[in-house]
Amino acid sequence: MSSALWVSKTGLAAQDVKMTAIANNLANVNTTGFKRDRVAFSDLFYDIQRQPGAQADQQNEVPSGIQLGNGVRVLGTQKVFTTGNFANTGQELDIAIVGKGFFQVEQPTGEIAYTRNGQFSLNSNAEIVNGDGLPLVPNMQLPENTLSLTVGSDGVVSVTLAGDANPVEIGQISLVNFANPAGLEAKGGNLYLATGSSGEPLEGVAGEDSLGVLKQGTLEGSNVSVVEEMVDMISTQRAYEMNAKVVSASDQMLKFISQSL
Repeated sequence: MSSALWVSKTGLAAQDVKMTAIANNLANVNTTGFKRDRVAFSDLFYDIQRQPGAQADQQNEVPSGIQLGNGVRVLGTQKVFTTGNFANTGQELDIAIVGKGFFQVEQPTGEIAYTRNGQFSLNSNAEIVNGDGLPLVPNMQLPENTLSLTVGSDGVVSVTLAGDANPVEIGQISLVNFANPAGLEAKGGNLYLATGSSGEPLEGVAGEDSLGVLKQGTLEGSNVSVVEEMVDMISTQRAYEMNAKVVSASDQMLKFISQSL
């Protein structure tokens, strides 16, 4: 096989992966708390036919040598945890994190998952849950005669009860952060799981220890920029087309050689 065919094949595969990431970003442009993915590439090993600095003769050295690359590979994908745009909703259980940090929810297995999506609701037991019904950690249950709910910037949750003008504190929403948020495992459903790469979750009070503050009645939108993704999409499409043309050109060169023999 022509080496150019192999190199262009790796280029086609790499650009296909990048287009998949772009498509997923655009598909989630309106997903609350979504964080865009970016793809990192790395060149493959080199076939060194002449070492740079090799002796050309007894007095002179080769200035650059001959080094032929063997293509590209996908080094990894990374979640970009920049802040999305905030939208005021006026809903009591819509809570945004302004700054770093994640909410905690408990999965049916008992494992804790992490999310930036603060669009919460109440279940039949008046417990605060996310859109999939997973309870917020620490778990909070509203009293039956609750008239209104207030969430402070530090996560303190207070309710006003029927017949009582003074708010009653029922708990506090804590946040967690990670040494390397990009190392979290994306589970889907706006949830992340801790991994060895992310480090252990560091729990704390909102507004302290570099954690963000909470803002009630607000939701954090996706951090996907449609314009940037469209530019990336055009660039990726052009790169894919160029690699496909290399395949075609290399094939024609091979045909020319075989016909000449």
